[in-house]
Amino acid sequence: MGLLTIIKKQKIKDNEIRVLTLGLDNSGKTTIIKNILGEDTSTISPTMGFQINTFTHNGVTLNVWDIGGQTTIRSFWGNYFEKTNVVLWVVDTLSLERLKESYEELREKVILQDRLEGVYLIVLINKIDSVADRSSLGSIKNTVEKTLDLKAQIPQTDKWDVQLVSGKTGEGLDGVLDWITSREY
Repeated sequence: MGLLTIIKKQKIKDNEIRVLTLGLDNSGKTTIIKNILGEDTSTISPTMGFQINTFTHNGVTLNVWDIGGQTTIRSFWGNYFEKTNVVLWVVDTLSLERLKESYEELREKVILQDRLEGVYLIVLINKIDSVADRSSLGSIKNTVEKTLDLKAQIPQTDKWDVQLVSGKTGEGLDGVLDWITSREY
C-alpha cells in the first residue's frame, strides 16, 4: 500500500461521523433512517438488535447505527458507544406520557456514561405529521426540552439540539443531517 493510498484512506476516515440512534421502542428510529435512505417506510418491524447504514450528506460519510429500544435491549446500548460522535435520541410525539421514561433512559444510559463524554446529542421529536394542531408543536417542543432537562444535564448548549421531525414524511430530516455534519469532530 503506497503513501498516497494511506493518506486517501485516512482522509475518508476523517470525514466520517458515527451516529448512534437510540430511544424508546416504537419512537420511529428505523422509520427516520429508512426515510433518509429513500427506502419504503410503509412497513417497519421492531429492530431486534441493531442495523448499520452508511450514506453521504454534504460530502460527509455518516455511519448510522440503529439500535432497538425495547426494554430488554436497552441494557446493551453501552456495547455500541465506542467511536460514537453523535447520539440521535428519538422521542415519540404521540407517546408523551412516556416522556419521563425517555428522560430516565436518556440520562442514565446515555448522558451519565463516561464513554460518551463530549459526544454531541440531538433529540428528534418524531411523528409531527400526526399532530392535528400544528400550532401546538412549539408547546410540545418546550415540554420535551423541559422534561429532558438538557440545559441542566449538558450545560454546553453547542453540544446538543432538539428538532421536530417526521420519519414518515421526511419533514425536518435535512435540518438534522445539516446539524450533524456541521459540528466539529
